[in-house]
Amino acid sequence: MTMIELPVWIEWCIAFMLIIGATFALIGSVGLARFPDFLTRLHAPTKSTTMGVGSVLISSIIYFSVVDTFSFHELLITIFLFLTAPISAHLLAKAALHLDLKRVEQTQDLRAQSAADPDKPK
Repeated sequence: MTMIELPVWIEWCIAFMLIIGATFALIGSVGLARFPDFLTRLHAPTKSTTMGVGSVLISSIIYFSVVDTFSFHELLITIFLFLTAPISAHLLAKAALHLDLKRVEQTQDLRAQSAADPDKPK
C-alpha cells in the first residue's frame, strides 16, 4: 500500500480541524458530566459536541477530497447533523419542561418570570 504525499498546508488544515473537533467534543462531554440538572446538561453536548463532530467531518471531507474524489457522504452527514441536533435538543427541552423535571435553584424558569410580570421584556 502506497502512502499519498499531501501538501503540508492541507495536512495542517486537517490537523487543525481534528484538534478543534476533539476540543469541542471534550468540552461538551465534560459539561454533560459536570452540570447539575437536565436542562444544563442538555445545553453542553448539543452546542459543543455538534461543533466537534462537524469539525471532524469537515476534516474528513478535506482529506478524502484531496486523496480520492469529493465524497458527498461526509457532506450529507454534516448537513444532517447540523439540522437534526438543534431540533432534537429543542424537543428534549420541551419534554423536560412539560414533565417539570427537577432543577437546581440557579436554573431560571422563564415561564414563571413571564407569568409573574408579563410586561417585563425577556
